[in-house]
Amino acid sequence: MEGRPKITIATLRARKREQRRISMLTCYDYTTARIMESAGIDSLLVGDTYAEVCLGHPNTLPVTLEHLVTLAEAVRRGAPGVYLVGDMPFVSYQVSPEDAIRNAGRYLVQGRCDCIKVEVDRRHIGVVEAMSAASIPVMAHLGLRPQSIQSIGGYKVQGKHAKDALLLIEDAKMMEEAGAVALLLEAVPSEVAKIITDSTSLPVIGIVSGGDCDGQVLV
Repeated sequence: MEGRPKITIATLRARKREQRRISMLTCYDYTTARIMESAGIDSLLVGDTYAEVCLGHPNTLPVTLEHLVTLAEAVRRGAPGVYLVGDMPFVSYQVSPEDAIRNAGRYLVQGRCDCIKVEVDRRHIGVVEAMSAASIPVMAHLGLRPQSIQSIGGYKVQGKHAKDALLLIEDAKMMEEAGAVALLLEAVPSEVAKIITDSTSLPVIGIVSGGDCDGQVLV
């Protein structure tokens, strides 16, 4: 879509206020990015799912920051107007807040991303706070966290039981207070996703989390 205004976090917040759905897709290359830009997609995610859908790995763990930042550069060249989100791969942010800031900074400077996404729960509040304090916009990925599947024993719906649902709702509020600019909910029951979406001013993107999120991201 030639000449359209640049999509920013303010655009996505306005979409939420106006109850207009946010469109979001994954993208890993320049040519596909051009097609998605011309279609008017709001946001693109350079996801660690590249490891699975493009490289044939059984999970997302093998992909590296070098892989993904290079892909982000290509996607940005193809789609200058989208809200571009870079996915922080395994162990690129868990070691220390300093590592997280340094690695996320590569996405913003080299990859020209608008935001970075991290798979988190309340144990990662300090990392989100540190990146937010460093002026790095963070999309907090809650619920099913594919980088943790070896700990939880596979891909499973999160927040099915009342206690777990309450923890997830609390985690979402904590991420907002820590400075996250958006939330992503993966494999969360639709009732829980609706509560979170309705209780925050942040744009909420769902992955198989029901139809009440502000938008859906499709791989």
